[in-house]
Amino acid sequence: MSRWPLFLAVVMVGCRQGGDAPSAARSVHDDQRQGLIEANKRAERIEAGDIRNYVRRHGLSGHTSGTGIFWQLLRDVPGDTARPEQWAHVDFRIELLDGTVCYSSDPDDPVAFQVAMDDVESGLHEAIQHLSPGDSAVFILPSYRAHGLIGDLDKVPMRSSVVYHIGLLSVSDKP
Repeated sequence: MSRWPLFLAVVMVGCRQGGDAPSAARSVHDDQRQGLIEANKRAERIEAGDIRNYVRRHGLSGHTSGTGIFWQLLRDVPGDTARPEQWAHVDFRIELLDGTVCYSSDPDDPVAFQVAMDDVESGLHEAIQHLSPGDSAVFILPSYRAHGLIGDLDKVPMRSSVVYHIGLLSVSDKP
């Protein structure tokens, strides 16, 4: 029992002696960090150029959101757009910018997900809210709004933009 206070005293003294890292180590870390930031900015510029080229090659003329998502409505049906927490029932095909098909829904079995809640691409949550039931669209999600740096570890490679060909069949408050 008498060793306990001694142990606590040593731990408390050790914790107080932290302090900042030496300035040389800090400047190397800052240089590496700045290099990574610049590399990421270059990669984002290249990806944005790839998306622009895809849009041009396919004759698309849509909109780009502030978060970098491109969308073009192919069929626009009047009605209320999907809202957060509603269930969206969709048919879709996901491709890479080179046309490789990664995933598609079964036409006889639409996929449902809860808008702004489910574990799907963050860009899809944003994009689906531009559609009303009956609409179809093309969405291009940059990698940072799709599967990010590592891809989906299956069919979507690392740092890849994805193209959604999607139709919103219906929305509901329950699955």
